[in-house]
Amino acid sequence: MKTQEIFTVVEDELKILNKNLKSMVGARHPILHAASEHLFSAGGKRIRPALVILVAQQTSRNKEISPSHRRLAEITEIIHTASLVHDDVIDECMTRRGVTTVHSLYNNKIAILAGDFLFAQSSWYLANLDNLNVVKTISKVITDFAEGEVRQGMLQFSSHISMNEYIEKSFYKTASLIAASCQGSAMLSNLNHSTQNTYYIYGKHIGLAFQIIDDILDIIGSKQNLGKPTGSDLKNGNLTAPALFTLAEQLELQYLIENEFENDSDVEKAITIICDGQGIKKAKDLAEEHIQTAISSLPQNNFHNEDESLYALVMIGEYILQQI
Repeated sequence: MKTQEIFTVVEDELKILNKNLKSMVGARHPILHAASEHLFSAGGKRIRPALVILVAQQTSRNKEISPSHRRLAEITEIIHTASLVHDDVIDECMTRRGVTTVHSLYNNKIAILAGDFLFAQSSWYLANLDNLNVVKTISKVITDFAEGEVRQGMLQFSSHISMNEYIEKSFYKTASLIAASCQGSAMLSNLNHSTQNTYYIYGKHIGLAFQIIDDILDIIGSKQNLGKPTGSDLKNGNLTAPALFTLAEQLELQYLIENEFENDSDVEKAITIICDGQGIKKAKDLAEEHIQTAISSLPQNNFHNEDESLYALVMIGEYILQQI
């Protein structure tokens, strides 16, 4: 299986998901409905629901995916999208996935309400799964998002942030949802607690790798590929792995950060410093370490092409790395 073929394993399921998402968020108020539909029409990687479906295929009898598994995949994407709406307001991001953000299209008030509405919708569908353990696991993610945003806000433009603090923040903002949704999928397959935890660990480290690669792309990607301006995180004072690794070897970068990029050209200068150093390579190495940890947590008995879903879970790590 080639990395570009990973999503063909769940292609039909993702088509159903895309169709269902718009109907699930149908609101009575036309502006909330328009804001929600605008978000889902922008698409996205859909890596989170894909992981839910792959875990479901890998853990269910006869590879059958239950309606509850499908609904969990949809809930996961709604929660993720809700978090993006709020993130865009906080980061003052004008575009996302190549389209205008909700707060730019309407205003901050509508964007916050749209995000709240999506969180509320996801909670309602989550409760209707009638599985208390899954509800507990997934609902914790929403508090993790808030924790991650608070931590990020407190560490803005701080050149003394440690790698551990960065990893913790990345867990709360990204990996928590992926870990919980993988575990939730295993719960819906009625696996034992130990095996459920295996998929949580897999999702956690895949999520951390995904965030690290996303942070690298913020430095080296193009606006066209990112769907938002390059260096957005850096400009907002959100220091990520490439910058943190570079700080250890470049005092000039520390000066630019601590002065909050006071000149118009300072962000570009910082990006050049990071790209010229070892920060990008070291960040990619860190992502690879998390991918290896994720893979090693999976059942070890069948890593070959005959078990497509398990092999796809392994190859997702390679897919993530190939984004840069």
